[in-house]
Amino acid sequence: MLVLVANLGSTSFKYRLFEMTDDGAIDDIQNARCLAQGAVERIGDAQSNCTVTIGQWSDQQTLPVPDHGVAVQACLDQLTDPQHGAIKDASEVAAIGFKAVHGGRLSGVFVVDDEVLDAMGEMNAAAPAHNPPYIAAMKSLRSRFPQLPLVAAFETDFHQTIPAARKEYAIPRQWANEFHIRKWGFHGASHRFIAFRSAEILGRNDARVISCHLGGSSSITAIQSRQSVQTTMGMTPQTGLPQNNRVGDFDPFALPLILQRTGLTLDEALRQLASSGGLLGLSENSGDIRDLEQAAERGDEKSQLALDVYVEEIRRHLGGMLVALGGADAIVFTGGIGENDVLIRQRVCSGLQDLGIDLDQQANANLREHSNELGEGSFHTADSKTQLWVIPTNEEVIVARQTIHALKHS
Repeated sequence: MLVLVANLGSTSFKYRLFEMTDDGAIDDIQNARCLAQGAVERIGDAQSNCTVTIGQWSDQQTLPVPDHGVAVQACLDQLTDPQHGAIKDASEVAAIGFKAVHGGRLSGVFVVDDEVLDAMGEMNAAAPAHNPPYIAAMKSLRSRFPQLPLVAAFETDFHQTIPAARKEYAIPRQWANEFHIRKWGFHGASHRFIAFRSAEILGRNDARVISCHLGGSSSITAIQSRQSVQTTMGMTPQTGLPQNNRVGDFDPFALPLILQRTGLTLDEALRQLASSGGLLGLSENSGDIRDLEQAAERGDEKSQLALDVYVEEIRRHLGGMLVALGGADAIVFTGGIGENDVLIRQRVCSGLQDLGIDLDQQANANLREHSNELGEGSFHTADSKTQLWVIPTNEEVIVARQTIHALKHS
């Protein structure tokens, strides 16, 4: 079965085409083969960039792509290229799976229909950077390809197993009941992949694992027996750890003071917190960890402060995860920063020997040299009670498997 997995932005469409068996369990991540991957960038501009890679063949085209429906058609045209294409006809694609973000009252995996779109629309205010483009794209695709099933795999799904005491806010009960205000958690596809893959590596389905998804957007999840039991993000993807340009945790009672002193409207203030906060706001330089580390090396104090805050927030939440799990069998780093930044991993794990966490500095520094073909490698000492791993995530294969599962049970 062929599944096209889509990752959308307001002006982008990134995808992977998977060939998968249709009889595997939802956590069967091994029986999947990526046939092609590509992207359409600058959707809505006079000229958009369309790229695809199929095996050793790559193609890039520039053409007008006014909306996401046309973007999908452009990618299907490339996938069916007579000479290099991965498929002969677009009808071979069984479904498009979306790594959807927030469905509020709907948390799970659903074939897209009017109810799913309505539920996503109700959460536009909670996920303004994610839900509106997904809704617009889904509506466009339903109209353009009415026979092609669309599946929404919500990021909140993996966190449904978190106990109530760790997901409820201390707010009036009416707000929670009527408006679905709770700690939903996100990056579900990534943390689910780490849950399954770490269990395979450790050879234990009951392992206690702390998954650190560190990138432009970051979150940490405590995993017990392959299930989420605590996570850092709350009601929206804006919360938890500081993001590259999003605020992370923030006291809402500071907002009235900000509005009074600046003259900003509430919408304007929230927009700044969501686009000019985080590491960018702290450093007044960049939200990119690589830029901040280079600036800090040159003596830039604000960039160093941004790095320090980021590390301290990771360590603070890491302590909470250790308490929730009663210790950890493994701590896994994934995402662009988690997989590639030696210094962040070192700073997060340093000085924790009394907690059974002992980092091997040389193994950490040379991890790429001794990692396997998947980029996986460990960097703990032989005496460390808790194993330390880098495991590159694969959110798309999780969404592909969820898509097949939804089709079989719809």
